[in-house]
Amino acid sequence: MVVQAQTRWQRARVVELADVADGVRRIVVEPEYPEHAAPGTHIDVETGNGTRRVRSYSVVRSEGRGRRLTLSVQLSPTSRGGSAAMHRLRVGDELTVTGPLQSFPLAVGATRYVLVAGGIGVTALVAMASALRRRGADYELVLVGRSRAVMAYLDDLVAEHGDRVRVHVDDEGTSLAVDDLVAGIAQAPASAATELYMCGPIGLMDAIARSWDEHDLPTTNLRFETFGSSGRHPAEEFLVRLPQLDREITVAPDTSILDALEAAGVDTLSECRKGECGLCLAKVVGATGTIDHRDVFLSESQKEHSNSLCLCVSRAVAAGSGPNQHAVISLHLT
Repeated sequence: MVVQAQTRWQRARVVELADVADGVRRIVVEPEYPEHAAPGTHIDVETGNGTRRVRSYSVVRSEGRGRRLTLSVQLSPTSRGGSAAMHRLRVGDELTVTGPLQSFPLAVGATRYVLVAGGIGVTALVAMASALRRRGADYELVLVGRSRAVMAYLDDLVAEHGDRVRVHVDDEGTSLAVDDLVAGIAQAPASAATELYMCGPIGLMDAIARSWDEHDLPTTNLRFETFGSSGRHPAEEFLVRLPQLDREITVAPDTSILDALEAAGVDTLSECRKGECGLCLAKVVGATGTIDHRDVFLSESQKEHSNSLCLCVSRAVAAGSGPNQHAVISLHLT
């Protein structure tokens, strides 16, 4: 049985499209039942060509009390489903979507806020930064990317927030020094009342979380939003074996274990589908190749031992590079 939060599905019409960075498409939709999207919210979108897939996209902007919602989608080089389908949209097309869903709320009352966006993770923080500016809050926006060409909304954010923006670009030699960032927070007078919100690649968020812990900063002041597409290895096809069911299922580069199991008629438990809640956790009984844990639910130690994984985001890569080599994971579903 699939367990998910109750949501209201509705139609939404695409009314505006534009490219906002290399490989990043801005998509403005008008939902059938408008509802204001608070900072940190996302909507789920049904995508896929003949196969039902649900993808989550942060609401970058909410205008007219939710009459117009802005999303931004980065095209995955391996996509045959979610992001590719979104990039094929044209003005006038209709989508099946949910209303705004909140899993990354911006709290009120912190002395200082630090927002850290890696790559496409900026989409979850644009509205937060604007809200903090309107409040007159003490905040800092840290933008991280491989190059300026792939950093969506960079110029707009600098224009809106001025010297509150710090830009770190890898190919300009200004990569973010995570320990320096966190040490600066820890040394500030208001460190215990500073909240850090982050969204981006798992590697970046793991590094911030480790440094945050090493500096003994309050765990409750570290907030995050994840993207299941990020990981330490490029996505590739692999196999999942279910000894208890005598089944072997192929997981394509553009889908998740969870989606592949559901498409094959295998009952699963899930909720967040972003590697945060742990409801879809499965026991690993064997593996060839490397498991690429892309969740923020398991600890670093648990990921190293790889005794379990989150079906919604975890992947595997083969040890070799031959065209017919595939990683294989054997799982026991609880």
